[in-house]
Parts: sequence; structure tokens; C-alpha cells
Amino acid sequence: MIHLDWKNRETLKEIECVHADAEKFMVDHKLTPGKKYEVKNETDEFYFIIDNSNRIGGFFKDYFKEIK
Repeated sequence: MIHLDWKNRETLKEIECVHADAEKFMVDHKLTPGKKYEVKNETDEFYFIIDNSNRIGGFFKDYFKEIK
């Protein structure tokens, strides 16, 4: 049940949104291209970040690039 405290968890890394053009979903309201986000959790396909609505959201990794 780690999803209950994701917002308060330590940031794993920082990523930058490269696009918000989705085929199926409307992510342009939740992501801003060029904006940096903190990754709170990660799976093989998704990053879980605090999005523009100030809530935790899971997004496909292809919307982002890692900041080194």
C-alpha cells in the first residue's frame, strides 16, 4: 500500500516532459512539455509523478526524458 504515502516519499529522480501528445488519453491537461517532474515511483512502463493537478499520476515513460 505504498500508494498511500507516495506524495511524501523521497524523490527517486527528476524527469522532463518532452511531449503531451497522446493517442488515447488526454494528458495535455496534466503534463506540460518542458516542465520538470519528480519521480516518486517507477515501473517498467510508467513513471508516477506529481502532475500539474498536484496529485500523483502514472504516465507512460515515452512522455519523458531523464535529466542527468
